[in-house]
Amino acid sequence: MRHIIAPAFAAALLCSAAFAQQAPTQSGVRLQQVATFDHQVTGVTVAPDGRIFVNFPRWTEDAPISVAEVTRDGRIKPYPNDEWNSWRNAKKNQMSAGDHFVCVQSVVADAHGNLWVVDPAAPGTAPVVPGGPKLVRIDLKANKVAQVIRFDETVAPQGSYLNDVRFSPDGRHAYLTDAGAMGALVVVDLQNGKARRVLHGHPSTQPEKDVVVKTDGQELRRPDGRGVEFAADSIALSPDGRQLYWKALTGRTLYRIATEALSNSRLSAKELESRVERVGESEPTDGLWIDKHGRLYLSAIESNAVKVRDGGRDTILVQDDRLRWPDTFSEGPDGTIYVTSSRIQDMSWFKPENGARLTTQLWRIEGTGTQPP
Repeated sequence: MRHIIAPAFAAALLCSAAFAQQAPTQSGVRLQQVATFDHQVTGVTVAPDGRIFVNFPRWTEDAPISVAEVTRDGRIKPYPNDEWNSWRNAKKNQMSAGDHFVCVQSVVADAHGNLWVVDPAAPGTAPVVPGGPKLVRIDLKANKVAQVIRFDETVAPQGSYLNDVRFSPDGRHAYLTDAGAMGALVVVDLQNGKARRVLHGHPSTQPEKDVVVKTDGQELRRPDGRGVEFAADSIALSPDGRQLYWKALTGRTLYRIATEALSNSRLSAKELESRVERVGESEPTDGLWIDKHGRLYLSAIESNAVKVRDGGRDTILVQDDRLRWPDTFSEGPDGTIYVTSSRIQDMSWFKPENGARLTTQLWRIEGTGTQPP
């Protein structure tokens, strides 16, 4: 896999700027390329010790690596080992989907020495491979899989596509979005491995029918006319762990709920639905992130930009034509924000002439002379 590693950097990010519809990139803020990949990347995470991990879903090609570590000397290697990354579409009936990465969508490092891998196990966002949906915990010190939480069809039914995950600060709960055919959230008790599917079919987790995703100034559609339609996708957790935020990719409305309610299995479906709060309006986004200072970042997929939400308004932090479909965020130990560009608008789903393989990038957002508030 081809790769380019940029020089080390440590910087904080500017908090806010005046709102404008087509505001320029904030002064002193710029993109710095960290790596480029021969395959379509989606997720990125930076562990507290600075190690960087990325993942490659099986969307239009049978990606040779699902989860990789970007090493300090610039190599990209399968993580935690070759065996977990050895599943292939052609070997679907020969390999166990429960202990191999089938179609990984995201990777997230927690504050307790673990790397978590979200595997919706739906190559090409097509049917779920039985026994494949799971949340995998890798011990970052031992570099070995320490726990596998498998999801049955009550949690990850056919048509589901588990998308991203956040973890409570105490390490007791995980919260996932399902961007599939019928959006939902998933709550996992990490102590006993039990998972619950909640807000299944609720308006807050569904695509908004009047929203059409546009890129390069045009509606993004497949050759047969189908548009982009993904349910609950973007997800973020407040620094204190008390509020979970999410929105549908094909949607404008940002929602939140108190995690105390989410974690209370005694609440009925109606009681839980009554706790959902509408936060405000934005544009179609793929990734959300709330940094340690409480700033909310949004991946503005229609405008090749990263925005910061401040006082209910979205302000452009950085806008760059190279940032095609900003996808997933992560925050380094020094406060630097990393973001992948997955180039979804360039996929063969929408542009068959491009073929199955896409070159994609990992970026970090650098600021000159900026300080956190």
